[in-house]
Amino acid sequence: MTRSWDESDVKIRPSKRSRPRTKDRPKHDDAKFGMVITKDRGRWGVVLDDQSAQENPIVCMRARELGRTPIEVGDRVGIVGDTSGRKDTLARIVKLAERQSVLRRTADDTDPYERIVVANAEQLLIVCAVADPPPRTGFVERALVAAFVGNLQPIICLTKSDLADPTQFATEFDALNVPVVICGINDHLEPILDIVSGHVTALIGHSGVGKSTLVNRIIPHAQRETGEVSGVGKGRHTSTQTVALRLPTDGWIIDTPGIRSFGLAHVNADTVVGVFEDLAEAVHDCPRGCTHAGPPTDPECQLDSFNIDSPTGRRVIAVRKLLAALRSNVEWK
Repeated sequence: MTRSWDESDVKIRPSKRSRPRTKDRPKHDDAKFGMVITKDRGRWGVVLDDQSAQENPIVCMRARELGRTPIEVGDRVGIVGDTSGRKDTLARIVKLAERQSVLRRTADDTDPYERIVVANAEQLLIVCAVADPPPRTGFVERALVAAFVGNLQPIICLTKSDLADPTQFATEFDALNVPVVICGINDHLEPILDIVSGHVTALIGHSGVGKSTLVNRIIPHAQRETGEVSGVGKGRHTSTQTVALRLPTDGWIIDTPGIRSFGLAHVNADTVVGVFEDLAEAVHDCPRGCTHAGPPTDPECQLDSFNIDSPTGRRVIAVRKLLAALRSNVEWK
């Protein structure tokens, strides 16, 4: 006997969702804004704009609607939920403000993945020892490149001046108009305090240069771990995470872990030269593919039109040193 079928035989699988999905997202007009000061395994510490120095940072998670949007120390974010900062409470980061500056690096010059070291810093304090370990010009030059293209004001800070004369190394960067401050263990802190007060300043340097010691002198309650330099002149990593520390006066210091390699795969020669207004206009007439290295590599580079005895000509020489450092990545272990 042939069975007849009707609509009662059709089986409809019930939806697993309790409500239909929507593309509309909440506007979170009540979000409170502040700065990210710590980042650790899917949790961020945020200090609100109206929060006093004595209050605990608010522990936050990233809201689902932000997906995998990277959130870094220094970012300005909007948060909702429990913003009391009490123990075992958790708020949500629901907004990420546009960044005013970004310090980026890659693992090496072949790595396409850019890592954001710090967001929204106004200044980059490049900490370099003049001895024990000896200064690495290439590292400083690469850090300068990262600062210039990331819209940060670079400042070179020379430590351990009690062990060697810093004068010669300091003069290597005169043509770039980069401020240099000497901050040996016996030197007064006023020059460095004048520079960082009222600003958000990121500190960067390879291991063993005294960066954590400097932070502890500027902010006595910071208690950043310090370590000795090994017998072969290599520093040990003591700071392992990026953290923003409030200055006793006004402003922030963002301490970063010691860096062994500063890859700049995301930077090209035109980007570096373009930072300097007096050079950027000249290179518009360079042949296509010019690396601005000058003869014999680029015999028609228009940077050669400047008199090397003029301030701009001396800056050309200094910028070409930066470009040479850009083409040569070295690991400092």
